[in-house]
Amino acid sequence: MIAAGADLKIYIATRPIDFRCGHDGLAAKVQEMLRLDPFSGAAFEFRSKRADRIKILVWDRTGLVLVHKRLEGCKFVWPTIADGVMRISRAMFAALFEGLDWRLVRPEEARRPPGDWITAAE
Repeated sequence: MIAAGADLKIYIATRPIDFRCGHDGLAAKVQEMLRLDPFSGAAFEFRSKRADRIKILVWDRTGLVLVHKRLEGCKFVWPTIADGVMRISRAMFAALFEGLDWRLVRPEEARRPPGDWITAAE
């Protein structure tokens, strides 16, 4: 499976593709449509026209991994159809893969402990 480490880059192709494509066809689409390297170790997500299926392509240093998921009775929330690619965070990817609205995922604001916590601990 895809190990979503801290340094994993995740890209979404915003235009639907022909879902008959396999490993090699998707790798060619990454190069031609997205102008990216399919062997970089990044994860590339593609959608079907009906938006109920996704394919994820990633190079794991030993070969191309292809993950295909179909939702039953609902559709994936997807960016507006346009030419191009967008990058998303691991949290957004997890939400999208679960069929949730990834657009609602927001990074938590960094907080500092109150200034008196050091004196209270002494």
